[in-house]
Amino acid sequence: MRFLQLRWKNPAKISSNTPLSFGPFNSTTQTRWKKPANTAQTRLENRTRDPNLDKLTAQYRRLKLILNLYDVVSAKKRGRFVSVQSLSKCAPHAGINTSTAGDLLRKYPHIFEVFTHPIKRNLCCKFRENFVILLKQEEDFISQNEHENVMRIRKILMMSVNGSIHLHALRLMRTELGFPENFRDSIAIKYDEVFRMVDLEIVELIDRNGIDESSGVAKVESWRQKEYTEKWLSEFEVKYAFPIHFPTGFKIEPGYREKLKNWQRLPYVKPYERELTYHLNGQKTEPLGQSLGCDELISRSKGVGKRKSGGVERYEKRAVAIIHELLSLTVEKLVPLERLAHYKKDLGIEVNIRELLLKHPGIFYISTKGNIEIVFLREAYSKGCLIEPNPIYDLRRKVLDLLLLGNRHTRELRTEMELKDEIRDMTDDENGWENREGDFVIPILESFSDHDNDDNLK
Repeated sequence: MRFLQLRWKNPAKISSNTPLSFGPFNSTTQTRWKKPANTAQTRLENRTRDPNLDKLTAQYRRLKLILNLYDVVSAKKRGRFVSVQSLSKCAPHAGINTSTAGDLLRKYPHIFEVFTHPIKRNLCCKFRENFVILLKQEEDFISQNEHENVMRIRKILMMSVNGSIHLHALRLMRTELGFPENFRDSIAIKYDEVFRMVDLEIVELIDRNGIDESSGVAKVESWRQKEYTEKWLSEFEVKYAFPIHFPTGFKIEPGYREKLKNWQRLPYVKPYERELTYHLNGQKTEPLGQSLGCDELISRSKGVGKRKSGGVERYEKRAVAIIHELLSLTVEKLVPLERLAHYKKDLGIEVNIRELLLKHPGIFYISTKGNIEIVFLREAYSKGCLIEPNPIYDLRRKVLDLLLLGNRHTRELRTEMELKDEIRDMTDDENGWENREGDFVIPILESFSDHDNDDNLK
C-alpha cells in the first residue's frame, strides 16, 4: 500500500491577506508528490550525451543549409552566381533564416567568392571552384557506382515482409544511401531482371529465393565471426549478440548488466531470414509475413503470459537487427529519425522506433543538436569520425572541411586580379620605380648623411 507523504504548512507563515477558499480548515493542506514521468521524451532529455556526435550533427546541419542554398542558386537561369542582394532573398528558401548574405560571405570565404560584375558593376558572389569540383566528383562517383546501389536496394527488399517497398521511403534516404537523384529510372527500371515495378511507387524483388548466400549476410555477422575466432568466445555468447559501446559517463544501474547479458543471448529471427519459428504453445515453423502478420505475432506473444518465453523481446530484437542493418547500408552510418518511420510497414517494424532506440543506448545514439533527430550507429564512429571510411564519405568530409575552415588560410584564396591590384598599389607612379625589399632604409641613410654634413660645416 502506498502512503501519501504529507507536508504541513505553518499557519503563522500564511499571510492574513490570503483568501480562505476551502473554509477554516485549510491551514493544513495536503501535497501529493507525483511520480516523475518516464516517457520517451524524458528519456531522450535525460540520456547520456555524446559531445563528439552532437558536434558532428551541428556541423552537418550547417553544411546541409549551404547545400540547399547551392541547389537554389544553381537552379537560376543566369548561372551559378547571384548578386549579394539576390543572395539575401535566396537564403530563406534554403532554410537560412538567422544569417544574412553578408554573414555567409564573411563566415565561409572558402565556399563563396565575391567579385564585381564586369557589365553591371554590382557586387556578386558565386561558389568557389574547389567546392563545386568536390560536389561534381561525388555526383559522378554515385552515378558510376550502380552495382553497389543495386545491392543496397536488393538487401532492403530482402528484409521487407512481402519483398516490396515504396519508392517514397527510398527517395527520402537517397542521400544517406548514396543513390543518384534519378535512381528510379537508372536502377529500378534499368535492372528489370532484378526488380519489378508493381506500381509507379512500389518496387518488388523478382526472385527472392535465387540470391546467393553472401547477399543475405548481415553486417553484424562479420563482427560476430571476428569475436568468435579472435577472442575465443563461445558460440552461445556471440551467436545473437550485438557490439555494445556506451558513451563516456554512462551510468550503469544495478541489474542492468545481467539484463543486457540475457538480451545478448536471446535468439531471434535475423533480418534476411524468412522462416520464423514459434516456440509459443508448440506451434510449428511458418513463413514470415505470409500466414501470420506482425500484429498477430505480438498478440500471441502477449497472450502466453510468460515473459521468460521472450516472444515480445525476440520481436523487438529483430526490429533492432533490421534498423542496425539499415544503418549499416548507409554511407555515413546515420539517418534522420523521422525517415525511419517510412520503413515501419514494409520492413515489419510495428513498434515505437524512438522508444526502441532509447532502450539500447549502447547500439544507437539519437542526437538532437540542430532541431533535428539523427540516429547514429555507435559502433561505426570513434571520436566523431567514421572508423571505416568510403570514397563518398571522404568527398563529403572534404566539403565539410571547407566549411569548417572559416576565415583561416584566406591568403591562398586571392585571385589574380587581387594580386595585380596589390602590385599596382606598391608601384610609385610619380617616380616610375617599384618598391623593393630594403628601399625603406635609403631615406634613413640619407637623413644620417645630411646630419653629418651639417656637423662638418659647423
